[in-house]
Amino acid sequence: MPLEPLLPLFHRLNREHFDGSLAPAARPLVSLRWSDGRLRRSAGLYRSGRDATGRVVCEIVLSRPLLEPLPREALLSTLCHEMIHAWVDRVLVVQEVHGPHFRARMAVINAAQDGFVVSVRHRYPLPAGAAPGCRWIARCPRCGVSAPYRRRVRNLACRACCELHHGGLWDASCLLEFVEAAA
Repeated sequence: MPLEPLLPLFHRLNREHFDGSLAPAARPLVSLRWSDGRLRRSAGLYRSGRDATGRVVCEIVLSRPLLEPLPREALLSTLCHEMIHAWVDRVLVVQEVHGPHFRARMAVINAAQDGFVVSVRHRYPLPAGAAPGCRWIARCPRCGVSAPYRRRVRNLACRACCELHHGGLWDASCLLEFVEAAA
């Protein structure tokens, strides 16, 4: 699928599933962009914080390498997923990741339409060469799944095991073990 402009899709999804709350007076509360090619392990992300000047920055970034070869439904699902994060953060002003507010809105959206499915975790295929220069391999001791990382990350837990065994909450029993990748 060739890359599609994100703003028209954002406005459509905002009208259909968020009652226009993410763009009061047609001005989006978040900026939108395609990644520059570096976002290769996640289909998208929502981030908010402050830049170096102290200005508030809220943006949705979608992965060009992951979503470009996939059907349009993957784009809509990912964009809507990130919009739910933005809605929880900017409209509800609640600090949660995939908590009850997120899951409730996701269920409402999935029940209201059948063009795509919003999920907590996407299972999109990683493109070839997605992990060049990765020095570490993180392995889950519970399920055995492993993934390459450029650096060690403290207190990182296996999301699938946390969801399966702990209701989606972080738990120390799911901490990933990092080992140096073979050269």
